[in-house]
Amino acid sequence: MVLKAGNGGAFRVVRLQVMVVERSQWQLKHWRRTARLEHIVHHLGLALGGRPAASFAKRLMLPVSNDTLLRVVRRRTAMPTDPLLVVGLHDWAFRRNRRYGTIVCDLERRRIVALLPDRETATVQAWLSKHPGINIVSRDRGGGYGEAAAKALPPAIQVADRWHLMENASAAFLDAVRRSISKIRTAMGATTIDLKLLTCAEKLRYQGYLRRQDSHAAIAALVSDGVPLKEIVRRTGHSRNLVRQISRRGGTDIFRTRQSTRDGYLSFLDTQWSSGCRNGAALWRRLRGQGFKGSLRVVGEWATRRRRAETISRQQLQKVPAARTIAQLMTTKRDHLTKAETVTVAAIEQSVPMLADAHALVGRFHAMVRKRAEVELESWIDESKRSLIGSFANGIANDKCAVHAATTQPCSNGQVEAQITKLKLVKR
Repeated sequence: MVLKAGNGGAFRVVRLQVMVVERSQWQLKHWRRTARLEHIVHHLGLALGGRPAASFAKRLMLPVSNDTLLRVVRRRTAMPTDPLLVVGLHDWAFRRNRRYGTIVCDLERRRIVALLPDRETATVQAWLSKHPGINIVSRDRGGGYGEAAAKALPPAIQVADRWHLMENASAAFLDAVRRSISKIRTAMGATTIDLKLLTCAEKLRYQGYLRRQDSHAAIAALVSDGVPLKEIVRRTGHSRNLVRQISRRGGTDIFRTRQSTRDGYLSFLDTQWSSGCRNGAALWRRLRGQGFKGSLRVVGEWATRRRRAETISRQQLQKVPAARTIAQLMTTKRDHLTKAETVTVAAIEQSVPMLADAHALVGRFHAMVRKRAEVELESWIDESKRSLIGSFANGIANDKCAVHAATTQPCSNGQVEAQITKLKLVKR
């Protein structure tokens, strides 16, 4: 090419184009990854993300950086052109407790389709309206997703998440136990607490409970007078969450269940106890050999409580367990309970029959979801509306079509949960 003296700009442009062509030819000639290796790098990036995949590739003698892995994933990713038929909706956190969005997954191809910036009904509805070919929408039980799917895709089948159905049923039973805690305390002869049966930590909790009773009584009196919750918060200075909990007859649990360092070693402790080791210090030393980092006091309290549990007396029933503990005991098979726990459960079921009925209804609902017995749903709703889990039954009745589809359709939101876990790993 011949250029005049005044065409310096054009000469630079032509020279730049030549350099680009030469560099692309050099890259093809000196390419450092074969197609097969590129395929391996691509799958490592898909499976593990950036930094974890780079670390694992280094151990496989395939040194690539995390940025290279992400570039390969982006370059080889091609969105499918086929229309969407079955999708799953769920919320996920861009930043926990700060900003939440919505993840949309193609349940047939097992891949993420879109990440919406929020979980508002209008945003989800607008996205679904752009895909009229969707036939099935598997979703969380939040009302926003159901409303959006109903407005955007009226003929589509909505499927409620089975895991959340069972978890909501268990939460409803726990709430029923909390509302019945005063009747349970009366049934077990524990309207007054025997301080001799309490550990040091439980005595501190009981004293705090007594201090809270006055403020709880004042809030309950205002609720009974019809004062709005916002006005009660302004008058008492307590949080809105506490006022709402007391207005729903909650907050009466004396001994709240807390996480303990020994929870992961309970099976080992049970084995040692059954083999004849009943000394707290000896159990603690054996636990130390298993990697236990807790103190001797934690194991000593467990041994004391276990020793008392084997001595059945009327006085043993004077201490009412936490509501969560009672719910756990009532939902555990009798073969796995100690004698004292069996006596406690029998006393509760005999004195609070409505709670026993609620337990039976929750068990039936769990079995219905597991066995896909959708024919029992109507009768279960009619019985449950008159029980302690009536609010949960009303929610099931309002979402009956989605719950019915959960027991008949094979798709589930479990795959979406797995995609969220993978997305968190990639994000890190």
